[in-house]
Amino acid sequence: MTAIENDVVRGRHGPIPIRRYRPQTPVAGADPLVWLHGGAFSYGGLDQPESHAPALALAATGRPVVAVDYRRVPRRRAIRKTKPRVLEGIRFPIPLEDVLDTVDQICSEAAHGRIVLGGASAGACLAAAATLRLIREKRPGPAALVLAYGTFHADLPPIKDELRARIRGRHAIFQFRPQTVERMNRNYAGRPEAMADATAFPGGHDLSGFPPSLLVDADRDSLRASGGAFAAELDSFNVPVDYEIIAEAPHGFLNRPESGYFATGMATIGGWLARTTNPARQPATHTTRGAVQ
Repeated sequence: MTAIENDVVRGRHGPIPIRRYRPQTPVAGADPLVWLHGGAFSYGGLDQPESHAPALALAATGRPVVAVDYRRVPRRRAIRKTKPRVLEGIRFPIPLEDVLDTVDQICSEAAHGRIVLGGASAGACLAAAATLRLIREKRPGPAALVLAYGTFHADLPPIKDELRARIRGRHAIFQFRPQTVERMNRNYAGRPEAMADATAFPGGHDLSGFPPSLLVDADRDSLRASGGAFAAELDSFNVPVDYEIIAEAPHGFLNRPESGYFATGMATIGGWLARTTNPARQPATHTTRGAVQ
């Protein structure tokens, strides 16, 4: 059984709705997980399956989870190109600062002052960006990161031949194309110069000091170009990183809790988290498993 409670964090931009998932029998030493849903920085919420279902599944393993309803930017027009001007309304860094304020609150409540930070898609970007900002401000950051099918770069990195072969035919219909990613990210950034800000899009920047990280990508997802590149970048900065690809999975599989991809993804994440809370844990390695060759 898991107790679920809606709550609010007092953030610098106003109240931040959160949802607490408290396991009936918590595992000793399991750091609470702060979880961030995806939705192109514009969509989603606490009732979104990608927020609720992973939080519920991980709480069932004995780990406290806090899902965050960070402020979202206005929805963009899918076809119209974003003009090179400042966009009004909620933009970077407001969603990021909602995450940071929530991390501060949950860290203050945690028994050892430690948390795990994780997210999916745009939420994965926010989790990585929040970690980088905490490092740059020389503040305590998460003890570990869980990043699912994230977009980490202002521009989608080149798609390699292996990945291109996985997203052809019927799998090409719902892919993120480079121009789509650029428009989505520009809509979040708000200002043209923010596209180059490492705390908006950490990919391609100095990632020294990141904690052990798990990246879980979808096999048939063009955003895997960003996830794979980010895993390699973490590795180049000597960050302990595990990189897993869920075979046959499309983007957003954690938003489909009835699917086998969801079950595989949650087993991967839950197993990795259990190992990271074990004092006898061996250093993580940069591995790729589950990919269809």
